[in-house]
Amino acid sequence: MLTNHAKLMHFFSAANDITGRKKMQKMIYILQKCHVPFEEKYQFHFYGPYSDELSLRVEELCDLGFISEEKEMKSNYVQYHYQITGDGKAFLDQFQIEMPDMTEKIELLKAKSSRFLELVSTMLYFEGQPADEIVKKIHTVKPKQNYTDSEIDEAFEYITQIRLVQ
Repeated sequence: MLTNHAKLMHFFSAANDITGRKKMQKMIYILQKCHVPFEEKYQFHFYGPYSDELSLRVEELCDLGFISEEKEMKSNYVQYHYQITGDGKAFLDQFQIEMPDMTEKIELLKAKSSRFLELVSTMLYFEGQPADEIVKKIHTVKPKQNYTDSEIDEAFEYITQIRLVQ
């Protein structure tokens, strides 16, 4: 149990801060698809791949005081900000686990919008199918997002790029 929590702590330590629950979900999923050894199970949800396990683990880490979750009221929604705490850093120092350096991948992910990461993660969810089938599925399962051909092309290139980062 603690191993998966520690893996998430490594993520939060490398990320420094994350804004948005959806963005955090997509970042972990994309990292998982880039062979970072996260073990959370995902299913397809309204905003693309979603993990109940990840939500529960993050909630547990917040309850333990290892991750801080700050709520910011926006005009019509709540935005969440996550950071590792001092207690979280101390826990991580005590818990030795091998994790690849994901700092550069995380910086690339943080630089993108939640909307774009939703597209990328959805494309990765349908990975293994021909590109034209993935595009059809994007337009079928995400019609309200109105992703353009150029956004989809950018997402295909981004997947290739982020997988090349060591």
